Amino acid sequence: MRRIAVINQKGGVGKTTTTVNLAAALAAAGKRVCVVDLDPQAHASTHLGIEPDGTIPSLYDVLVSNKSIAEVRLLAADNLWLLPSDINLAAAEVELAGIVGREVILREALAQDPETFDFMVMDCGPSLGVLTLNALATVDEVFIPLQPHFLALHGLSKLLETTALVARRINPKLTVTGVVVCLYDAATKLAQEVVNDLSAFLTQSRGANVPWGNAKVFETRIRRNIKLAECPSFGKSVFAYAPKSSGAVDYMALANEVLCTSTTVVGPMKMTVEVSDRQQTLQTAMTSSEPGA
Repeated sequence: MRRIAVINQKGGVGKTTTTVNLAAALAAAGKRVCVVDLDPQAHASTHLGIEPDGTIPSLYDVLVSNKSIAEVRLLAADNLWLLPSDINLAAAEVELAGIVGREVILREALAQDPETFDFMVMDCGPSLGVLTLNALATVDEVFIPLQPHFLALHGLSKLLETTALVARRINPKLTVTGVVVCLYDAATKLAQEVVNDLSAFLTQSRGANVPWGNAKVFETRIRRNIKLAECPSFGKSVFAYAPKSSGAVDYMALANEVLCTSTTVVGPMKMTVEVSDRQQTLQTAMTSSEPGA
């Protein structure tokens, strides 16, 4: 089973949209997929048609009240299951503050669950708190949705630093598989420049002893598409709401790319690139995350 956390501490970059529609695309491809909604806003749950009204068990009950995963899991669609969230999950950050081992509660709960899946995709909130740490302690892979703006690179450096810390102290298997470029507009020069700078930075990190040492920018670009913004209000994935839209096309392409992605570590790659101001900013910000810093 591939366990993937979709994270970015910046809001509005497409985390939930990517989690739900990538999961739906993988399920449509015949894979057994479970979505884990770790955001107290419960947007992934709502997106999949599960209204977080406080009457159904949620991940809060797993993390705080020791309910089993099986008692919480719901079938959302063919081949697609959901571990839902609700607003109570916000209280878990406080209630777990004094608990020893709070970062691995989810990992231990999942280890006791006999159900098997091909993919488990976790939607994390816009923070790097206890809930996101539980996700990072549990998964093997991290996908980072990124809007191609300059300031997004500054936030990315902090996120990569967090993955390095978790890999050293909690989950040595943690790797950053890649960056998913969302809200992409090919007509703008800035979007293309930011993607090029990010690709160059990741290339320079190739083979380094850091979680993103073999990361890439996914070839698929998720274009701006109004159907992606509309479908959550109907409790449907983009495939159920607008299967012929560019949003559906893009997420199916991303799913195909994910299915072909190997997590095998490759050797170092040397490549000479021209370092722009934006890339230099990212490189400088990441210096403190590298071994020996």
